[in-house]
Amino acid sequence: MKKDDPRRFLRYLSAERSAALLYRSLAEVTGGERREALLELAAMEDDHAEHWELKLREAGVEIPPTPTQLDSSDAALVARARAAGMDDVLMRLEEAETADAGMYDDEPESLPNMPADERDHARTFARLRSSPGTATSNDSTPDISDIAEPWHRVDTSGTVRAAIFGISDGLVSNTALVMGFAGSGIDRSVVLFAGIAGLLAGAFSMAAGEYVSVASQRDLYQREIALEAAELREKPEEEQRELELIYRAKGLDRQTARDTAARIMSNPDTALDTLVREELGLNPDDLGSPTKAAASSFVAFAIGAFVVVLPYLFTGGTIALVIAVALSGIAMLVVGGAVGRYSGRGMVFGAMRQLLVGSLAAGVTFFVGRIIGSLTGLDASSLG
Repeated sequence: MKKDDPRRFLRYLSAERSAALLYRSLAEVTGGERREALLELAAMEDDHAEHWELKLREAGVEIPPTPTQLDSSDAALVARARAAGMDDVLMRLEEAETADAGMYDDEPESLPNMPADERDHARTFARLRSSPGTATSNDSTPDISDIAEPWHRVDTSGTVRAAIFGISDGLVSNTALVMGFAGSGIDRSVVLFAGIAGLLAGAFSMAAGEYVSVASQRDLYQREIALEAAELREKPEEEQRELELIYRAKGLDRQTARDTAARIMSNPDTALDTLVREELGLNPDDLGSPTKAAASSFVAFAIGAFVVVLPYLFTGGTIALVIAVALSGIAMLVVGGAVGRYSGRGMVFGAMRQLLVGSLAAGVTFFVGRIIGSLTGLDASSLG
């Protein structure tokens, strides 16, 4: 329909009326924060509908009667909410509102706040999906990510993760490499050289990989923050509304959430910091250091890889092999136990898993090396 045809207002009016009726019907199915938010959305849709009624009167177009019953698709949504709960329905509403969020962007006759209101609808449904329907407006239902218990170990910098994977990979991979050479019966100096080469190659490879990974992740985070800053400059009302919805989803009543959001938005720096933390889930002060992650990975891999090399610095043959196997086994138990404790799976589980995987890798390469050594006659005597 053309932009100068006032009959287009009928479509807007019908959509706003239907949405208001649906939200009020859904509010009867739930309670607490969800009920309050749905009723607020319905009132917002009523305001929009009144605007389009006014525009239709000014254009001399007859206004149809207000519907009193849901259409078949909306009635099915309400029935689904009664039978299976609100979560799936809220997800469907979020998807629908996201698809229709720009319906007033090119409409010159819409009120200034209407495009922002439409975008807020999808955000509201997203917040309500994580908000319990039985909570009252006085209940506090904070997001679990905001509770700083000491047992929640979150490493956004990548340094701890790099150290854990580095020492584990260094231990397993270099043990397997050295066992493969040792299994062939080759001279001690060659085994030592292979172990040191594997240590250096693996450490530099891990460091380079971690640097690129964390640097790319940091670039992505910085881009998200820059986009949030741009939205804050261009659409401060929408961002304040979004912040208000975040705090309402956490359990604050409407007025307290509104006052809190307004107070935060009064300082642009505080507003950006808060939105980045609350909406994006990022700590702007700790986005990860590529250099630290690379250094941590290099050192950790080298430490893990050095364990199996150590005996060959002083001796060779069977003695060095037995000591290397024993040291590697002990190191795998220690590293696996530490990883298990850090991850919450338990020290025993982590230790046994690390030992099993490392032993399997080392055992396979040892016997492959033994077979190759036997077939080729590659042993210490042949090299002497």
